[in-house]
Amino acid sequence: MLASQPPVLDPTTPIDRPAEPGAIEFSLEDWMQNPPDHTEWVNGTLVEKSGMTLKHSKIQGNLYFHWRRYRDANGLGGEVYTEVPCRTHQQGRVPDVAYLTPELVAQYGDAKVLPQSFPLIAEVISPTDLAEEVIAKAKEYLASGSEEVWLVYPEVRWTIVLTQETQQIFVAGQVVKTQKVLPGFEMAIDELLA
Repeated sequence: MLASQPPVLDPTTPIDRPAEPGAIEFSLEDWMQNPPDHTEWVNGTLVEKSGMTLKHSKIQGNLYFHWRRYRDANGLGGEVYTEVPCRTHQQGRVPDVAYLTPELVAQYGDAKVLPQSFPLIAEVISPTDLAEEVIAKAKEYLASGSEEVWLVYPEVRWTIVLTQETQQIFVAGQVVKTQKVLPGFEMAIDELLA
């Protein structure tokens, strides 16, 4: 008797996994209507956001404070948020810090979930985050309406600023600057990560 060969898997085809016993099916539309706290909707699954530390929260607060202060001092309008849900083309996401322009506030200011990416987004990277997933998330944001994404790496004291056209790395001792949104905003990396 011949041994059967295992099937050849196409790496581009998603693998259907049986639902875990007791798992509740939750569609992206369900998530958009009532996103559970501290979750994202990724590839058909609710994923709890984890890895939040005191340092992570402090950096998130620093960025929120400075973006908001700059917005107010320059009369730019719009809103700055933390942990606010948005929909990309494929997923339901919750950026750590986000800025919404006055035009988009007028259009979507009362929505439960922004139906696109925020124009300016920052993600504070936790030690448990995988590099490939973080870069994929930044590209996903940019493909879904974001103009600029900041990836803040507290452990190595870097901030990577991505747009559709450029990718820049700012390190300790340097000043990070916005590229497209909140024009003219700049902040010392050491102050951001203090």
